[in-house]
Amino acid sequence: MTHSETSAETSAEKLDRALARLAKALDQLDRAMAVKLDDDHSAAELEEELDIMQDDRSRLALELDAALAHVSALEKARDEVLRRLDEAEAGVAEALGMPAPAMQDEE
Repeated sequence: MTHSETSAETSAEKLDRALARLAKALDQLDRAMAVKLDDDHSAAELEEELDIMQDDRSRLALELDAALAHVSALEKARDEVLRRLDEAEAGVAEALGMPAPAMQDEE
């Protein structure tokens, strides 16, 4: 073999090794990009789920406030009905000439 043939083989071998390193680096880059895209996709899904949960929380908070207001109104109505029943009972007892019944304690 002549010196130029040896030089050509060495250059070809160097080129082959460089191409192999480049292919390996590109494969690693592809894998890293795939992982990054999966992470980004997962993060986007998590953000979407968080937005949905926050919307649900807001809606549930509004429903809870409305339910609590309704309970308060019902309690006031119940107290008024009890007061009127006590008055009616006292009126009936008075009309019958009986002693007035003791008023019920509020709960």
